[in-house]
Amino acid sequence: MSSLQPHPLASIIPRGSRVLWVASSGGHFAQLNRIAKSVEAHTDSKWLTFNTPQTKQILDGQNVHYVDYIAPRDGVTASKAALWALRNLRRGMFDVCVSTGAAIAPAILPMARLCRYRTVYVESVTRVHGPSLSGAIIGKIPGIETYTQHEAWSDSNWKYKGSILDSWVSNPNPILGRPRKIFVTVGSIRPYRFDRAIDAVLKILAADDEVVWQLGATKRTDLPGEIRDQITPAEFLRNATEADVVITHAGVGTVMEMLDLNIAPVIVVRDPNHSEHVDGHQQQIATELIRRGLAFELDLENPDRYTVDQAYTTKITSADLSSV
Repeated sequence: MSSLQPHPLASIIPRGSRVLWVASSGGHFAQLNRIAKSVEAHTDSKWLTFNTPQTKQILDGQNVHYVDYIAPRDGVTASKAALWALRNLRRGMFDVCVSTGAAIAPAILPMARLCRYRTVYVESVTRVHGPSLSGAIIGKIPGIETYTQHEAWSDSNWKYKGSILDSWVSNPNPILGRPRKIFVTVGSIRPYRFDRAIDAVLKILAADDEVVWQLGATKRTDLPGEIRDQITPAEFLRNATEADVVITHAGVGTVMEMLDLNIAPVIVVRDPNHSEHVDGHQQQIATELIRRGLAFELDLENPDRYTVDQAYTTKITSADLSSV
């Protein structure tokens, strides 16, 4: 498994700071947690996030407050979180508030800035061409520091300190034989089905492949192998490490977990035009991952078994971040 090295993004937060870490669960939380692990923050620091199996497992024993899940464009629940923040942050318990989004950021960060905290927003690495809706909102609030993970759209307002994806590099890994054990995970974002991905994978399976499917909202009973709607984090880890190849939707949290396990995943991209996600950010991050050689995309219209073979013969390792 890859070792975690300090990332340049961590230099944003001074050593010993009392930090309020704010992020939605999933990929946003995974990115912020990676930064947090590189920071020598004060023990009085605290997390503000959603209560999910992912966050409960990783934050076990840490100081955390769970707020109700805020769906995209959910103004009512966001307002409740903002009121909680305003009431509690007035006590001056923190030196800095840091967030990687998503919907929770516009709810909490303006309240932190109103309470005179140093406030920092790091846009998700999935936003290759410009800020998300949350980022665009945050970027208009005076006094909040904003960072992008893509130098191409950095400017005087959006500073660049590197990308989380700098943490890994790919290497050829010649292996005899062919992949036989495949783990397919399409995420659990509700209410978006992902039948196109399932159908594409079915077209490239061999008769003797062993397959475990994690389908989330995509309910299917016509698949070979083991079918699960949801699995625990421990089961997810076991299935990923035991598989020859992991096929996953382009959710950055899942992809980062694979890279930390030295796995080059095959990615299947959700498309909003097929009602598979709220927007097209998965294609943005997929393109960036492929450019870096960290993943391989399965063409959902013309799937090819060769994509699986490419991932099978590639190994991910930690990058040297000292020069980043």
